[in-house]
Amino acid sequence: MSTKPTATDLEWTDLDQRAVDTARVLAMDSVQKVGNGHPGTAMSLAPAAYLLFQKLMRHDPSDAGWAGRDRFVLSPGHTSLTLYIQLYLAGFGLELEDLKSFRTWGSLTPGHPEHGHTTGVETTTGPLGQGIANAVGMAMAARYERGLFDPEAPEGASPFDHTIWAIVSDGDLEEGISAEASSLAGHQKLGNIVALYDDNHISIEGDTATALSEDVLKRYEAYGWHVQRIEQGSDGDFDIQQLHAALTAAQAETERPSIIAARTIIAWPAPNAQNTEASHGSALGADEVAATKRVLGFDPEQHFQVDTDVINHTRGLVERGRLAHAAWDKKLQEWRNNNPERAAEFDRITAGELPEGWESVLPVFEAGKDVATRKASGQVLKVLGGVIPELWGGSADLAGSNNTTIDASSSFLPKDNPLPEADPYGRTIHFGIREHAMGSTMNGIALHGNTRVYGGTFLVFSDYMRPAVRLAALMKLPVTYVWTHDSIGLGEDGPTHQPVEHLSALRAIPGLNIVRPADANETAIAWREITRRHGDKPAPHGLALTRQNVPTYEPNEDAAKGGYVLFEAEGPEGRSTAPQVILIGTGSEVQLAVEAREQLQAAGVPTRVVSMPSVEWFEEQDKGYRDSVLPPSVKARVAVEAGIGLTWYRFVGEAGRIVSLEHFGASADYKVLYREFGLTSEAVVTAARESLDAAGR
Repeated sequence: MSTKPTATDLEWTDLDQRAVDTARVLAMDSVQKVGNGHPGTAMSLAPAAYLLFQKLMRHDPSDAGWAGRDRFVLSPGHTSLTLYIQLYLAGFGLELEDLKSFRTWGSLTPGHPEHGHTTGVETTTGPLGQGIANAVGMAMAARYERGLFDPEAPEGASPFDHTIWAIVSDGDLEEGISAEASSLAGHQKLGNIVALYDDNHISIEGDTATALSEDVLKRYEAYGWHVQRIEQGSDGDFDIQQLHAALTAAQAETERPSIIAARTIIAWPAPNAQNTEASHGSALGADEVAATKRVLGFDPEQHFQVDTDVINHTRGLVERGRLAHAAWDKKLQEWRNNNPERAAEFDRITAGELPEGWESVLPVFEAGKDVATRKASGQVLKVLGGVIPELWGGSADLAGSNNTTIDASSSFLPKDNPLPEADPYGRTIHFGIREHAMGSTMNGIALHGNTRVYGGTFLVFSDYMRPAVRLAALMKLPVTYVWTHDSIGLGEDGPTHQPVEHLSALRAIPGLNIVRPADANETAIAWREITRRHGDKPAPHGLALTRQNVPTYEPNEDAAKGGYVLFEAEGPEGRSTAPQVILIGTGSEVQLAVEAREQLQAAGVPTRVVSMPSVEWFEEQDKGYRDSVLPPSVKARVAVEAGIGLTWYRFVGEAGRIVSLEHFGASADYKVLYREFGLTSEAVVTAARESLDAAGR
């Protein structure tokens, strides 16, 4: 039986309410069965999640990756059951057995949702605050995608218009990243985001009054968001009509991002557990689960109870989703008919293909000329941008230093921004001084699909980005970080700005590829390889680039293999011969290895120089290739890098030596710093002789 429709045009039936209560029961039973988890928020958010999935979102359970779908981001990932239960009810592929195996080995329902593991999960939201920042990135990508394919269409009329829905929590909004990302969203006037703030006043340590007292909505209003607040219904639960009205009003607001604060009671309607911190992260207990089932009209003796008429009702979304998809396909076909060239571009981009002949624009730099790799990177970006329209990005307010401006005449900014280069569909993103949000919004951009994004800052500030970088690696996202000023070589700014431990620390992240090119030609090859890998081997890449000029060598295609022989050992007559010692260098220190080789060769020691721009790429190669570059028979080896030497022990072996920097830097000219800290060709020669002695040569 339907309730009387209101001005919101929401039809809410008894079956809808029973489905919401079923979601609450499933949340309790799932946590109770495994003995751990977060039932309370999943119980209180059940009406909101159901309303979004069943009544408001445009999506298709039979094609979860449909390009025209709305996106849903559950920022408080600990309440994963909020999402899993809706995916089960809606028919996205989860079944009751998956809920019964919640948080257990091999299940499709891990403790926090994981993108790529469970169908319908748009992003991996583990650490709080990441999800809302991902949503901001998705909204940015949606706008840029519209600019690529349908920029002239009126608002809401394009097949590329859709909504990014997010649920956020107190914890998300306390994390600093949410402030960065929300400020950026307000500045960009991203009217395609709707965030529902679960204002339940509970955290692990109790009432949020322990740590939170600001007026969150006033803060968001100051960011430039459209804000609303809805109170509890008369029975303490959501007033579903009020919630629906607020959500539809937020979706209709296209000039500003929207946030709705909803006062909820955690673990509603559990008689004793509601409004308690215990219900946040612990099973309610058998007695409380049974008591709550009685309140909701369920049999306390049954577990995972789902009435046949309920699941039949909720899985009606499968057919509704197909119809919505078909209507979108019709709209897309009309667009195709009117825009054949853009349609061809759309097909190329969605297929992950690159424009024909794109590699031919890459520069080859003159050998013997000194060029900073950051400058070479900037030149490569400009030419790639000219032929790959889906490539875009920018910097955390350091574009002049990072050389990350792909098009100075086109800035990704809302139409009423006063800057003359402002364009809602612009190529160059100004992330502002928000490194953490830059990393997480880049993740959202990559997750949205159909564009290729990069973002730049100084390598030392990768610390601010690290949580987002780790999640990019976890999700295998093809994002590119342009990290410049990669060593003490940046000079006078001193130890606060000189990365020392960063390269080794970043290489410790599984799935992140660090590329530290030796010269301009390696930089061009690195960009080419990263661009190629976007579709075939998706992974985040961090380019570590120099501020100072470095020598340019002849290009060698083997740089794309991560490590290669830059200069071979030579015998007395200048002919190639087996090396007695191998010198391994990266980045700006390759030149030290080259200079040391000249000294060793002059002393009659056949010496090979190996440039290893990417340890990760090198380790992907087969053993035969790796052994051809670093023959196991050659025990005398030296690695040189202007950072801590942790990376290199596995390459140099017991007899090897490492010329590194095991302490912070100082403020001085970079040439002085290299000399004073012993990063010299003479130090490499000394280390090589020590290694030769240790190897018994």
